[in-house]
Amino acid sequence: MDSIKKHIKSAKGKEDAKPLDKPEQFLFQLSQISNFSERVFCILFQSTFHECITSILRKIEILQKVCKTLQSSKAVLQVLGLVLAFGNFMNGGNRSRGQADGFTLDILPKLKDVKSSDNSQSLLSYIVAYYLRHFDEDAGKETCVYPLPEPLDLFQASQMKFEDFQRDLRKLRKDLNACSAETEKVCKLSSEENLQPFKDKMDEFLNRAKTELETQENQLAGTQKIFLELSVSFSVKPKAGEKEVSPHTFFSIWHEFSTDFKDQWKKQNKLILQERVKMAEESFKQARQKASYNVTPKHATGIKAKLGKKI
Repeated sequence: MDSIKKHIKSAKGKEDAKPLDKPEQFLFQLSQISNFSERVFCILFQSTFHECITSILRKIEILQKVCKTLQSSKAVLQVLGLVLAFGNFMNGGNRSRGQADGFTLDILPKLKDVKSSDNSQSLLSYIVAYYLRHFDEDAGKETCVYPLPEPLDLFQASQMKFEDFQRDLRKLRKDLNACSAETEKVCKLSSEENLQPFKDKMDEFLNRAKTELETQENQLAGTQKIFLELSVSFSVKPKAGEKEVSPHTFFSIWHEFSTDFKDQWKKQNKLILQERVKMAEESFKQARQKASYNVTPKHATGIKAKLGKKI
């Protein structure tokens, strides 16, 4: 800008002076806008705020959904109930282990490693098959709903940190306060003719942004509370070096279990579907055979029949 201004000053009144090229001319015109840098800061922050707050919201919603499913889903409780029931049955001869009231979550990923005596089936595949055949009326149909949180949601939840959310929201709060201060400065120093539409647009944005940010901060605090209550209800303890149970510690176990469970769930659903198709084909075959079977009436040929015809 110093060079451009110096050139304009030196070229003033000279006929042979070289004009500014378009980029320099554009930059010079921008510099004539009052409080240009402050205005640009506010406009750029406004353009990125929605993207930042939406990104945080999506992650928190995934975390909330997974927590609520594990906390209150009837299907999840049924699956865990089967794990406990079959575990107690298998340990029935052991007085100390055959009457357990519960189990730790780190058992879940190990179910696939427990094999039948002929090594043809795992405990996990048996549990999945039993659940589908006794607890799910839609097993083998398109309407069959996966009973656990989706593996992808659990993986994403396991990668989240509450410290990162808090840091991002603090930065947004800091930038929002700076934007508010810059807006106030522009409005104070600008002339009446240069005040609008900047003032009205920024006032509207700042009011909306403050509300959204407060809502997100409260939502994060509520989600963290739900998560900690969930980890306590599942008796998960912090790992060494952790003050509280982290999402990675808790959800990485569920992610591995849900991934294994879904593989078996797809296989068992396919088997049930094949069985239903086979039964339907058999029923159709029997109905077709029955329809094509005709009873031919027997013609009487005895003396009594002949006398009856004459009468």
